Amino acid sequence: MKKAILVVTFIFIGLFIVACGSSDEKSQPTHADKAEENKQDQRKEEQKPQKEDNQTEKSAVNEAPNPTYKVSDNATIVPIDENTNEKVVLLTIDDIPDKHALDMAKTLKELEANAIFFVNGHFLETEEQKDMLKQIHEMGFVIGNHTYSHPKLPDLTEQEQTEEIVRVNDQIEEVIGERPKFFRAPHGMNSDHSRQVAKEQGMVVMNWTYGYDYFAPYQDAAKLKKAMVSGEGPEAGVDYSLLKPGANLLMHDREWTNEALADIVKGLRDKGYEMVDPKQIQTLSKQ
Repeated sequence: MKKAILVVTFIFIGLFIVACGSSDEKSQPTHADKAEENKQDQRKEEQKPQKEDNQTEKSAVNEAPNPTYKVSDNATIVPIDENTNEKVVLLTIDDIPDKHALDMAKTLKELEANAIFFVNGHFLETEEQKDMLKQIHEMGFVIGNHTYSHPKLPDLTEQEQTEEIVRVNDQIEEVIGERPKFFRAPHGMNSDHSRQVAKEQGMVVMNWTYGYDYFAPYQDAAKLKKAMVSGEGPEAGVDYSLLKPGANLLMHDREWTNEALADIVKGLRDKGYEMVDPKQIQTLSKQ
């Protein structure tokens, strides 16, 4: 009897040891488990460089395109190489941000048309005016320098000319975080000194080829639209068309120009002209 009890006891002890051993084996990772973990770790490591590559690619897409146009000596916009569309015009709007610049920017944005907005510093003194400029910039438009008080630069001393130009660059940088790359002298009147200051400030000097909204007969939306789309301004002494590939069109922050702007863009497009993106124009930093 005692012998039988001992046998049964040994059997239970043996079964208990086997069960514990089986449990330990299940709790320990097998070679297959380790191999799977290694594969997962490897996949994670492979994904890291792929993510970095995607970020690099995205960054490259967001970079500004290489310039495809440049400003000629006569202010026209010309292709840098023969494969670039030459039938373009550049829209420019001076004396901003006065009363209508933001509305004009919204019109152009809706039409997917580009332009340079040239700032007069005396229109950039209030918080409301600064906010207008910031909104125009955030819409993607290029901001240019048109001096502080719109003087005839050759009539000023060299120091006064410098102050007129540099002061506006400082104002613009304070608002949008960057300095302008284009300079337009009021009345189209530069001096040797103003050109030198513009160059030192990293700006391309840019005049225009035609514009009519500052002539009294064209301070009417319908007349202005016709003049800008045809290139002819007989009531301003221009009885022939100045519209040609690369034309640099001058407009201003004015009520009648604001009213005519959409029709001007559409009319030029009907004639086969594309509105050139100022960001594609060569600047001093890219020469």
